[in-house]
Amino acid sequence: TSVNLAIDKMIIAREKEGSLLKVDLLEKLELITKGLDVIKGYTPMIVKAYKEKLDLRIAELVDMPDLDQGRLAMEVAVFADKVCIDEEIVRLETHISHMKATLDETKPIGRKLDFLTQELNREANTILSKANSIEVSDVGLEFKTEIEKIREQIQNIE
Repeated sequence: TSVNLAIDKMIIAREKEGSLLKVDLLEKLELITKGLDVIKGYTPMIVKAYKEKLDLRIAELVDMPDLDQGRLAMEVAVFADKVCIDEEIVRLETHISHMKATLDETKPIGRKLDFLTQELNREANTILSKANSIEVSDVGLEFKTEIEKIREQIQNIE
């Protein structure tokens, strides 16, 4: 019947659109992955720069006659937390991996992809807030652009 034919054509069109969306999303995820590799290359320089700042700050505190060891420990902890984006990198890689696996599922995946996109965005924001490097900030902004494109595409997925 013509209704069955129309339904079959619609299913074929949706499958084709889904395949094209999958390719596009995988390309965007690959751009983010390449950006992570760039950031990993800058991490040693960022750590070195923070270490130098930390050394200066400790030297200032040590010269204080009434040095509070608790305050010194707190300063060290704050600086250490600022420099470390390793956790965010690992989480981004994990979310990318989950997103790729989700794209291979046959059941409706729109909500799951939407959630994973939110997580990608959260980690990118944290990297940007911790970045003390123009190069890392530039890559982080590229992440944000690609993640926004991913979010827009996901609105077309069930």
